[in-house]
Amino acid sequence: MEDILRPIYQERASQANTLGVLMIKKQQKNIPVTDTFDVVLLILVKEAEIPIYVKHYTYNDQKAALYMITDEQLREWILLGTNKKVFDWLYNGKIMFERNEYFQKIITELRDFPFNGRKLKMGIEFAKLIRRYMDGKALFENGHYLDTYNHVVHSLHHLARLALIEQGFHPEVTVWQQIKQIEPEILKLYEELISSQEPLDKRLELLFLASEFLIHSKIKSGTIHFVEVLSEKEFWSINEMMDHKELHHYAVDLGMLLEYLIDRNIIEVVTIETKGKGVYHRYYKLSKKLS
Repeated sequence: MEDILRPIYQERASQANTLGVLMIKKQQKNIPVTDTFDVVLLILVKEAEIPIYVKHYTYNDQKAALYMITDEQLREWILLGTNKKVFDWLYNGKIMFERNEYFQKIITELRDFPFNGRKLKMGIEFAKLIRRYMDGKALFENGHYLDTYNHVVHSLHHLARLALIEQGFHPEVTVWQQIKQIEPEILKLYEELISSQEPLDKRLELLFLASEFLIHSKIKSGTIHFVEVLSEKEFWSINEMMDHKELHHYAVDLGMLLEYLIDRNIIEVVTIETKGKGVYHRYYKLSKKLS
């Protein structure tokens, strides 16, 4: 299959816009990495009309997928963790072409994992964790145990990812294998949830009690980025936060994160009178105890 694809990637490599070409071959023990395709060809470009362009090929009994993505899209995947396979691609793919050691630089950045990048990723994971945890609690209180279970599994996943990032690791496809060595108590919670013989409602109740402490222990690391950004000025409207170049990454989880931090006296609410009688604008600032 590699011989068949060679003319395709060689043509791309000759173009000035191309930064690099990676080839990833299917491994029977890790089929999800290539989505069952025999070969994935990853072509990185400086810019393109669309950030992701995909083509599928077949030859005899084999199939291949070509991804042409922009440098900006790759960095977004790395930052937000929205395509976990990309870490495996970068670490294990065969470099067919690179301009100015493009892939070597990216891989070095991943391995170094500078603290500034980690702070934002921790903040995003913490916000997702709080969203899932709080939504799960509300569903539990209303007796929707199966829906609660779904949210709790996701919240534990975000907790595990946060713990990995805190220790300087990028969460990959096999998060539970990674977390086993880093924070086994999180894995233990997950295993108890899915394998305990207790009734589901009892399992969930116990997990909420046990995970409360773990989540509380992550508040400082999970909010360090958020707190640093808010310290840039005295108070903020929700719209100003959503428009901020870094806080917009928190997306739909931002409102829930704010309410969680208000309950824990990390954020204070500031009310400013409007023209409407008894109606106030709601602004937010860091608690005085953090000053």
